[in-house]
Amino acid sequence: MVFDAHRHIGVLPAYPFYGGPPVNPDVTARGTVDQLMEDLYDEGTERALVLPNYGVPDPEVAFGFNELCVEAASRDDRIRCGLWVSPRPEDAGRTEQALKLAGERGVRALKLSFLLGGRPTDPACRPMLDRVFAAAREHDLIVHVHTSPGAASDIDEVGNLVEWYGDQVAVHLVHFGGGMSGHIKLAGSRFFDWIAAGKRVYTDLSWAIGFTPRWLCEEIGRRGFGHDRVLFASDEPWGDFVGERARLGAAVGDGELARLIFRDTFEKLYA
Repeated sequence: MVFDAHRHIGVLPAYPFYGGPPVNPDVTARGTVDQLMEDLYDEGTERALVLPNYGVPDPEVAFGFNELCVEAASRDDRIRCGLWVSPRPEDAGRTEQALKLAGERGVRALKLSFLLGGRPTDPACRPMLDRVFAAAREHDLIVHVHTSPGAASDIDEVGNLVEWYGDQVAVHLVHFGGGMSGHIKLAGSRFFDWIAAGKRVYTDLSWAIGFTPRWLCEEIGRRGFGHDRVLFASDEPWGDFVGERARLGAAVGDGELARLIFRDTFEKLYA
């Protein structure tokens, strides 16, 4: 039995990505709480943090799944949820509406992704970033942030959120940098430097390149800390539960680190 710290609910409309025909690449996307619960049962996932599905370049779609996430968390105590929020000035009204749900039962996170626009270092985004992190502090929520190499989601950009807000708010860096450059920057020093500086920073290894789980585990052992800052996440339907579970399990084995990654750190953050 494992706890999944990052998966999505909601069926996206077909979209012509990269100039091609309209497609639905997230083939295992689920549109109802019942379907989600069936997946968890089949996987052996005991608890999960559920976030709005996103990917098409229309923030309204992601905002529209917030109520579904709250429904999931309210129906079953094994589910915790996150709310989609945005730092873009043009999304301010929708973000304020989302934050009205921050006190609902089972809400434990706020989700930011710069894939749909905005940038951490854009001055126009700073007022809403301040607002989102203030709400997270008020309600004791974790801020989930997508990371991937380059552009606005690069760890060089997203890392500013840890620097600015990580003393008071837990920041979950999704995908551990999301690619080669991010992995090396984080595992090589930055992730551990933040922890040593007292930043409340966490991560998951979904999408991580093959060498990364092994290297991160070795660095945790060598440095003697960071063991309680890593969580298992499937990122379903964009990730693959079976593959992510097997790859991370092979890297961490079955001792204390595995217990923390697959269960206990989730319990600490999202219970």
